[in-house]
Amino acid sequence: MNLEEMNDYELISYINEHNEEANNILIAKYEPLIKKIASKMIKYCSGSGLEINDLVQEGRIGLNHAVSYFNEQKNITFYTYAKTCIERKMISTVIATKRQKNRILNESVSYDVDSEDSNFERVLKDETSNPEKIIMDLVVREKLIERIKMCLTDFEIEVFDLLISGFTYREIAGILNKDDKQIDNAIQRIKMKVKNLNSEVK
Repeated sequence: MNLEEMNDYELISYINEHNEEANNILIAKYEPLIKKIASKMIKYCSGSGLEINDLVQEGRIGLNHAVSYFNEQKNITFYTYAKTCIERKMISTVIATKRQKNRILNESVSYDVDSEDSNFERVLKDETSNPEKIIMDLVVREKLIERIKMCLTDFEIEVFDLLISGFTYREIAGILNKDDKQIDNAIQRIKMKVKNLNSEVK
């Protein structure tokens, strides 16, 4: 039995039987892809403390996730599924490290849709140095963000997460491999949905 001659699906079958050699072969096979994606993502990590090796490690975790949850019945190749899992794991890591607790919205987009006294705008701001209030505001922000996400599509959630983590339109387009117009359209849809939510809570 030569595992190195097996395709992805055969290797996954052995990996699911806890075959370490099959797992190592699959990781080695996808290592160039992981490094390629990491090389693309690292330019968006300025000031985050992340290094390319950190992204590579996250990519491997994403690959392991793909192996664990891949279902051949979904009419998608393992390569496509693995690439998506690797990219999303790296993106989520970059988002987590760059998110700023005391400035949850990026200056490039305003969610103050009608007035400075907007309920959403007020909650999403932090203008106090009181530690207890900061903690409470952070909890409220997270709940508000989750409520917003419930109204968004998967793509809009990706854009929203990057946006509130301080990324510019162009950076978001680069990270998600979309053109600027697609990102702008998504942000306009997000703004409209936030405006509708804001009207509900007034």
